[in-house]
Amino acid sequence: MIKFLVSLGVLLMCFTGISQEIAVLQYGGSGDWYGNPTALPNLAKFCNQELNTTLSTSPEVVKPDSVDLFNYPFVHMTGHGNVFFTDEDVENLQTYLLSGGFLHIDDNYGMDEYVRKEIIKLFPNNPLEELAGNHPIFSYKYPFPDGLPKIHEHDNARPQAFGITIEGRLVLVYTYESDLGDGWENPEVHNDPQEVRIKALRMGANIVTYAFEN
Repeated sequence: MIKFLVSLGVLLMCFTGISQEIAVLQYGGSGDWYGNPTALPNLAKFCNQELNTTLSTSPEVVKPDSVDLFNYPFVHMTGHGNVFFTDEDVENLQTYLLSGGFLHIDDNYGMDEYVRKEIIKLFPNNPLEELAGNHPIFSYKYPFPDGLPKIHEHDNARPQAFGITIEGRLVLVYTYESDLGDGWENPEVHNDPQEVRIKALRMGANIVTYAFEN
């Protein structure tokens, strides 16, 4: 059954790979995958207004073991707590990423210790590597010469973007100690200054458009 779903998933990716569809990943492990509910819709709206994309402003929710995953070239994952990928999740996510999909994981604070061990399951021979400030993702549409911007304090540590590259293609980006998603939320949620929200939205736009075009 899994092999059938994988094969069907690859076909779906071939048919929908040029579409501009985005989704939120509903993972297991009791973490709040549903955190920042206004974040991705606001990012989609920003990209549509500023970059002439045609993203849905009502992103779908998809599970990591679902064949529906292959309908979305860009999938966003966030939360504060525990994350767990089953064997079926890992197999499907691997195939999705190798078939042209892209996963952005944004630590909403408290996710790091859990998500890193699950990322290792995906590509044990391709560990996360920090993306240097001159990586194209930091200047794809908007320039961030110093790399990932700091949006929220949290532990007041340096913001970092990590990636996994397979055969020359960046398939996964993990943003840590930045909390881009909080900056994408409605203004009244965190009361961030407008200039901070713009930084977060512009960096998010870089990630989304880079994912679609590479």
